Amino acid sequence: MLKKIRLTLAIVFWVLITWLLVDFTGTAQAYLGWMAKIQFIPALLALNIGALLFVVTLTLLMGRIYCSIICPLGVMQDFIAWLRRKKNKYSYSPARNVLRYSVLVVACASLALGIAWIGGLIFPYSTYGRIVSTVLAPLYKLANNGLASVAEHYNSYAFYTVEVWLKSISALVVALLTWAVIAVLAWKNGRTWCNTICPVGTLLGLISKQSFLKINIDADKCKDCRKCERNCKAACIDLQTHSVDHSRCVVCGNCLEECKFDALSLSSLSPALSKGESERPQRLTPTSERTGEAGIDRRATLTSIALLAGTAIAKAQAKVEPKTTDGGLADIIRKKKPRREKLITPPGSLSIRNLRSHCTACQLCIDACPNDVLRPSTSLDRFMQPEVSFERGYCRPECNRCSQVCPTSAIQPVTAEDRTAIQIGHAVWTRDLCIPVKDEKPCRLCSRKCPAGAIQMVPLQAGVHQDGWRWRDADNQEIPREKVLLIPVVNEEKCIGCGACENLCPSSPISAIHVEGHEVHKEI
Repeated sequence: MLKKIRLTLAIVFWVLITWLLVDFTGTAQAYLGWMAKIQFIPALLALNIGALLFVVTLTLLMGRIYCSIICPLGVMQDFIAWLRRKKNKYSYSPARNVLRYSVLVVACASLALGIAWIGGLIFPYSTYGRIVSTVLAPLYKLANNGLASVAEHYNSYAFYTVEVWLKSISALVVALLTWAVIAVLAWKNGRTWCNTICPVGTLLGLISKQSFLKINIDADKCKDCRKCERNCKAACIDLQTHSVDHSRCVVCGNCLEECKFDALSLSSLSPALSKGESERPQRLTPTSERTGEAGIDRRATLTSIALLAGTAIAKAQAKVEPKTTDGGLADIIRKKKPRREKLITPPGSLSIRNLRSHCTACQLCIDACPNDVLRPSTSLDRFMQPEVSFERGYCRPECNRCSQVCPTSAIQPVTAEDRTAIQIGHAVWTRDLCIPVKDEKPCRLCSRKCPAGAIQMVPLQAGVHQDGWRWRDADNQEIPREKVLLIPVVNEEKCIGCGACENLCPSSPISAIHVEGHEVHKEI
């Protein structure tokens, strides 16, 4: 019964959180956003005390059942292992404690030092989010575009097409390599990644040693058939000593189902050892390991909890043919990213430093952005964390989607009203690229399209001024309106850095006006 309940809940959680990661309409976020926020690392970075208490309490009650139900990366490993469809394929292996605790310390240090993307490479939720958003989400969008084409044929608009494009080759490579490593380990040895690499699994494993309910073996009833040990995907059941390593047990229920002699149970008290237990062969271990194991475990637990507590406190392409010509008259020249002096970060991220120290690069905000302005960074100091660029769109002032989906508070929630007052950067004009200057043709597009009214057009020619509806030169002679060339002047006090001017500027491939980010966001 335990396995059936656990399996049902795990499948439901896994399907729903995967939908949350691939959905581009915002529907899933409205109903399922809480599923991302109860993941351990996002809850820690966001100082979500309720979610942290829930996970810790659940672990103290039933051990690492979080890893078997709530963690999508853990459930994915179970699915891959299940595809092998082979029983009696596992065996007990000793814990690699030195490796486990070393990875945990490195992960904690990355959070404490404000370089969360390093830990994000192995944190379970960000790892799974990166795999789904980079690999599965484009396939989901392609399927949607196919349905939209079919629906349109029947005069239905239940679906609409979306553009599918590769946002980052480096993120794709990292996601595929990570998935390949995890998949091979899960196919061969079940939960090896969870019990050797995953820092969340290691930390919860330390806590689960004190859990109220544990898998226990009754040596009097055990017939040494070894079915439990051979079907334990965590490789934590040692029948030579009739013991279970509760720091690695994920309470999957496989052993309970396989045992036909009622020798295993999920209970609060360990059964008494049988009288003949002392005669059973004992696994030989080094003297230092036998005598110092308890002390090492205690020190590791206290060190890990202290590191995490200190960190928390310190943080108070589409199926439709692409358009290649402009009205059939000229080839479209794709925009190129300008060279910026300052990085642009999403509205709600507060500052470059806040984003860098909180973001685990799960890619959820990047995939949720309806304007295609977010993409993974390739810079080593913020690898795969989101940055803003305007080659494909601009950050619409009424849009706050990225702030609504972020589970770590790297991008804090902002309302649509507050969004219009947040300055993430300011526009900068480059004279030599501007069409009125280089081609001597009129263009006022940046001024007309600026949603903040921050761009004013002034005459390029010296001495030209406006007299009512007429333009006059320095000698006060009237000039035909079409002869007057105007250039933009940016009011930095009003500019919010939305990038509409940069995106819509007809100068190609580099826009004559681009946005420079603010180190710390401002409000107007």
